[in-house]
Amino acid sequence: MHTPFTIRAAQAADLPALIDLDPIARREPGRRQALGDASSTQSCWLAETADCPAKVLGYGILDRSFFQQRFIPLLMVAEAARGRGVASALMLALEAQCAGGKLFTSTNESNAPMRRLLRKLGYGESGRIENLDDGDPELIFMKLAERRTG
Repeated sequence: MHTPFTIRAAQAADLPALIDLDPIARREPGRRQALGDASSTQSCWLAETADCPAKVLGYGILDRSFFQQRFIPLLMVAEAARGRGVASALMLALEAQCAGGKLFTSTNESNAPMRRLLRKLGYGESGRIENLDDGDPELIFMKLAERRTG
């Protein structure tokens, strides 16, 4: 059954829910810090259930950490919410923040679901970085964000 959801900019008060959603953030202080920074600078967007706003389904971060280019360094969807369009909706919401130009993201070669999502959304492979994770290269993807006219 499909549960409707909404997407909005995360606020500092959302940090506990974001950490609870993310198993890496629950164990790694650096990830918690990155989520806190992204939430406080409004560079993190979250998806939440429409009927229960406190239920966070996923989040995505948009910044300029990749050679000063717009970059999505992190996209996370709760395991129970996967396959319901949450990741696509988050990616489209992040793209909408770009208003034209290049948008980059990356994923490990082993992350087949993310690679499928990126292909579906029109991202093209733009490069690869070896040796970040042993035996699992990081693949870089790029999409030209559509210019929106008023």
